[in-house]
Amino acid sequence: MIYILITLATFCVMEGITWLTHRYIMHGFLWYLHEDHHQKGPGFFEKNDAFFIIFAIPSWLCIMLGSMNEVYWVVSIGAGIAMYGFAYFLVHEIIIHQRIKLFTRSNNRYIRAIRWAHKMHHKHLDKHEGESFGMLIVAKKYWDKVRKDEMMQKR
Repeated sequence: MIYILITLATFCVMEGITWLTHRYIMHGFLWYLHEDHHQKGPGFFEKNDAFFIIFAIPSWLCIMLGSMNEVYWVVSIGAGIAMYGFAYFLVHEIIIHQRIKLFTRSNNRYIRAIRWAHKMHHKHLDKHEGESFGMLIVAKKYWDKVRKDEMMQKR
């Protein structure tokens, strides 16, 4: 049971780590890898895709080394990071950017709020003055925007 709790806690902590990494590393000294995500060029792949590998390394190391040394709480941390990575892929690549065409017509309130938050993040084409650096937790102002849109549509 403790390993499940560690995995879930790690998954939750990853949202904060993602926010900090996105804000200060991806929009900081590694902007040269992230820039093509904000200024889309031709082709399916982006330099930004390298972050999938960069972020998978700690997960892989925790799972591999924890298993080899029978330190299962470390394996649980690696599993939590991997679960967050999968959620990130699903939300960011499939639901938001629709790089794989699934869930293209969802009218779910959470999905609309997260898409709006990400749209506001991408309105900034350079590394400065950004907003909404997280992924799964949506700020209240974006929920309010979606609710306001719903009210306007009902009229």
